[in-house]
Amino acid sequence: MEIPLWQRFVAPLAYLLPWGDAIQFAGPLFRDYPWMRWFTLPDLPLALLRNSVPFGLGGLLLFFVLFLAVVRNPNVPYFLRFNTLQALLTDIVLIVLSFAFSILLQPLGGEMLIVRTLSSTVVIATLAIVVFALVECLRGREPDLPGISQAVRMQLY
Repeated sequence: MEIPLWQRFVAPLAYLLPWGDAIQFAGPLFRDYPWMRWFTLPDLPLALLRNSVPFGLGGLLLFFVLFLAVVRNPNVPYFLRFNTLQALLTDIVLIVLSFAFSILLQPLGGEMLIVRTLSSTVVIATLAIVVFALVECLRGREPDLPGISQAVRMQLY
């Protein structure tokens, strides 16, 4: 079945949510490579939306709106639901990593080589996932991320 063109352009927008959460890991990378700050531009609209809700609950509100209005809505096309849920699960992984970094690694020292290396790895891996998903969505195919895609299919069927 051919995916309509409008779905191919709307589906990758969901991947801006995990990209926005990955940017918090990019401090050491941005210090070494200042030109990489340009990669934060696509996240600006979501960052404004996240910061407009008081008490830092903008990200949580956005998460629930996407989950309830898109993923759990059977009237939304499957391609959009699939990509939105996959982006949300990727975002959950990043949130768990963020907690792990703040609890386990930051007390050791935020400027240690291991912390900087792991932070940069998280940013680059997330960027690779977002670019891969963007290309696959524009081609009209479901981005197949190992482990995450299987969980998405189990939830949607």
